[in-house]
This record gives sequence, C-alpha cells and structure tokens, in this order.
Amino acid sequence: MAHPPQPYDLAIIGASFAGLAAAKTAAMRGLKVAVLDPKPGAGDHVTTTGILVQEAAEEFDIPHSLTRRVHGVRLYAPNLKHVDLFAPGSFFLTTEPGRLLDWLAQEAMRAGAHLLWRTPFTGAGRQGGVFTFSGVNISARHIIGADGARSAVARYFGLGRNKRFLAAIEAQFDHLEGADTRFLHCFLDSSIAPGHIAWVVPGLSAFHAGLAAAPGRRPHLKAFLKKSEPIFGFAKAKAIGHTRGRIPCGGLVKPWAIPGITLIGDAAGMASPMTGGGIRYALGFGRRSAQVVADHLLHFGPPPEIALARVLPRFALDHVLRAGLNLAPPNSLLSAAFGTPAIRWLARHIYFRSRGSQGVSLADFEARLASLESKDSTASAGVFR
Repeated sequence: MAHPPQPYDLAIIGASFAGLAAAKTAAMRGLKVAVLDPKPGAGDHVTTTGILVQEAAEEFDIPHSLTRRVHGVRLYAPNLKHVDLFAPGSFFLTTEPGRLLDWLAQEAMRAGAHLLWRTPFTGAGRQGGVFTFSGVNISARHIIGADGARSAVARYFGLGRNKRFLAAIEAQFDHLEGADTRFLHCFLDSSIAPGHIAWVVPGLSAFHAGLAAAPGRRPHLKAFLKKSEPIFGFAKAKAIGHTRGRIPCGGLVKPWAIPGITLIGDAAGMASPMTGGGIRYALGFGRRSAQVVADHLLHFGPPPEIALARVLPRFALDHVLRAGLNLAPPNSLLSAAFGTPAIRWLARHIYFRSRGSQGVSLADFEARLASLESKDSTASAGVFR
C-alpha cells in the first residue's frame, strides 16, 4: 500500500539565494518547509560572481568571515583612462558564492527547513488546496519558485518567463599582482562587452575577471584579458575556474504569482535590467515572500500575490538605462564623454544610488581609511574585510 505524501506547508523549488532566504524565514515563522533542488548541495555549480551591494548587506546579516569589503569603484574608459568613485559610508561585499550558499543552507536547516538534494521539480498536481509532487512523495499548501532564470515552476504552471538575458562569461584566478583590492574594476568597451561592462573583482579567495553583453550580443573574454593584461598581469596568474551564465534583464515577469504559487529571485525577473545585479532582491524578497506566505497560511493574512504587489521592484530608471546601453555606443564616443561631469554623476548614481551624490576624492578616502586602520590592528594594507 502506498504511503501518503509527507505534508508540508511550503515547498520551495530551488536552493538559491532567494530560496534559502525564504526557507529560513518561513521555518522561523512556524511553517513546515521543504526545499527541492537537483544539485548535490547548495554550493555546487554556482555561476554568479557574488557581489553584494550595501543594501543587501543591510537586509541580511552575513558572517564577516564570508565577505571582503570593497569601498570604491575604478571605472575605465575604452582607452583605459580611469576615474575612482567613492561615496561616504558606502561599500560592496564580495563573497565566495558557493560558501555563502552552503552557509545559507545550514541556516535554513537550523531553523527547521528540510532540504531535499538531488530532487528536481518535475511537476505537481493540485487538489483541495494541496499540491502533490511528481517524483517525490511530498505535498504542500503553497509553492515558491526560486529555481532561476529558466524556472521550471514558471514553465509548468504557465507563469511569466524571462525572455531577455545578458550573456556573461568569467574566469577566476588565484592571484593578480596588479589588482588594487580597494576597488571593483569596471570597464566600458563596446567592442568586447557590447551593451554592458567588463569587470575584475577581488573576491574572498580568488579574483574574478569577466564581462557580459546585451541581448543578441557576444562578450569577448579573451580580448578583454589581453587588453587589460598590462594592468592586472593575468599571464603570471593561475586560472582556477571558468563559468558562463545568462542573467535576466527584462524586469519583473508577468504574472509572477497566482493563487498558491509565487515566483521570487531570478525566476521572477528580480534582477536589475541595467546591471544584472539580483542578490539584493533575492535575499530581500526571499525573506519578505516567506513572511507573507506564513501570515497567509497561519494567520488569515492576504494572499502573497496581493501582499507583495505593492512592494515589488519596478526598475523604471533601470529600463531606461538598459535601452541606452543596448545601443552599445562606439568606443570613441564613450572615451570622449568619459571625463565629463555628467558621466561621472551618472556613474556615481549607478554604483552608489542616493549615496553617490557626495563623492569624495581618493586622497580624502585614503585618509579616512588610515584613521580606521589605526583603530583596527587586524586590517592589512590594501585589503579591506
């Protein structure tokens, strides 16, 4: 005789940043939670660079040992002239994404969530307000789809799907002698990263060198590494990894939710159309979606598709800027405009948002760092954690 399905309040599809943040919060709110993922573990097969903007760090407490703090952006024109950008009190955190996801998985399990590895989502039927899953003997009252930009949940249930993507490619290196670790190094160059940027990022245990291109364009990693070789010295470094990925850039999908099913993270298109950044939205809306699902299932709160609608990101300005970036202006124009006050203001706004209105000089900023380092004997020159 077949055993009845194991009942859960909430099934989360995808042990992603969004899915694991939702799992921890939902379990802490009293829901019985299952997370289904086809991978052997949360930190396997990760393709993101792992840059957290300050808002993400403020939204979700992350162990100091899993991050490196980077305070500035060095922005390069196609002719390799650069400008250094800072804003008072602002920073980025770089991480090792696999380790961070493993930690989030541990946190979710500690809160009481059940993580079912090597368990892909292959479908679910609904009867009497309960979903019964194909291929795994569980049932649930609500489903959260956090299974990435090519969401199987969205496809199976006929929800909105991402249609526009940035194509990204990246190499990881064990060390780069020429990389100033105070900065995220970002490059404008329409010949190698048409419609987007290239980057070199000091991570927790590796340096990430990559780039992305607008929909319908191709990024050229070899050309970027060759062009920036005099700055970073890739030839003297050991390549330790290589990833490719597709980043949704079309904004929020529609519909992103129906009764009983909610999409979050990349599955819902919650990534900036301009930058492609999505970890902030994944952590924030993972947490928020779990709160409203718990409120709905346990305390007669409004359905998630109603409760979340008023706080969803709209990306109005990001869509405008994405349309401009898609034009991939010629490098001669980018280099000519690079030093103008308008371009510097726009760059500060893009990287620091409202905090970017009062940029500070490199000399002023280094003086501030020296003052901080005198109070913290653990700080090391050139590396800020």
